[in-house]
Amino acid sequence: MSVPYRLDSCVWELTLACCFSCRYCGSKAGHARGNELTTAECLDVAAQLADLGCRRVSLIGGEVFLRPDWAEIVRALTSRGVKTAVITNGFLFTPKLLAQLRRLSIESVAVSLDAPRAVHDAYRQAGSYDRALAAIDALAGGGIPVSVITTLHSKNAPLLPELYAVLREKPLFAWQIQACSPMGNAALSGIDWRFDFGRVLRFVRETKYSAPFLIGVADNIGYFSPDDAALRGGTRRFSGCGAGLRSLGIDSAGNVRGCESMYDERFIEGNLRERRLADIWNDPDAFAYNRRFTPALLTGACASCPYGSRCAAGCRSYDYFTTGKLYESPLCVSREG
Repeated sequence: MSVPYRLDSCVWELTLACCFSCRYCGSKAGHARGNELTTAECLDVAAQLADLGCRRVSLIGGEVFLRPDWAEIVRALTSRGVKTAVITNGFLFTPKLLAQLRRLSIESVAVSLDAPRAVHDAYRQAGSYDRALAAIDALAGGGIPVSVITTLHSKNAPLLPELYAVLREKPLFAWQIQACSPMGNAALSGIDWRFDFGRVLRFVRETKYSAPFLIGVADNIGYFSPDDAALRGGTRRFSGCGAGLRSLGIDSAGNVRGCESMYDERFIEGNLRERRLADIWNDPDAFAYNRRFTPALLTGACASCPYGSRCAAGCRSYDYFTTGKLYESPLCVSREG
């Protein structure tokens, strides 16, 4: 039985090893797993992704650069025509890393930067703010396209204008703003993940057209306003959670999920040590939460929303970790006050 789903993108966690242990890290990174995929296994996964037609891979951690063979894995992807990006905290960035990235034809690097210095460092690590900015400058100076990803919670969301005042002076091509999800360390630390999303959306609307780079919100904030596409930094409106429909996630032990933000064992569809990626992707019973979605599954305000059948309650992961339900969104533009 064929499955009519084309894999477009993958987020691949190469390792859980990290120089940080951020208070809102959803994967509880810090130390590498004892059973992380070997180099040979990772190279095989890269080949499987290319064979399945995956067009773009984002490598995450932990911290990608703490894995000694990261460059070999990147090369295995880019040499097969897979566009590859790296997400980093920027703390360990060196001239040697920059030279490696330039040789590897990396598509882009995204640096995590969440707030002005005091708040950013308080939630990550002392000195991390300055090192992140230095990494941005080094990357851009070396000809590597660089963007920033900001993860919002109650303490830093009000500081977006202050952060923008710094970022607008930097040579970025994009800035993505996303919501902190109460999973992993964010759940254990009791961080207040709630924030005024209406205020955030107004900030994006008021800023994006005069900004020197693209500004957009991620797919876990707001849906179906008249300027939905513009809010996401693109030209197409949100069309529902893509987990298991056009994207998937792989963790450092080879577990496959529809999205790496669905960090719960219930969402594991298989392991690459036991099954080939194509077998997992093409399994007619896999990713049922999205592949078998019907509007009848919607709950709360989403059940009566006129956009429910198209939006499908937004980000499946954020729904689950904030409401405990899969089909009920807590952050929606259509309910913005």
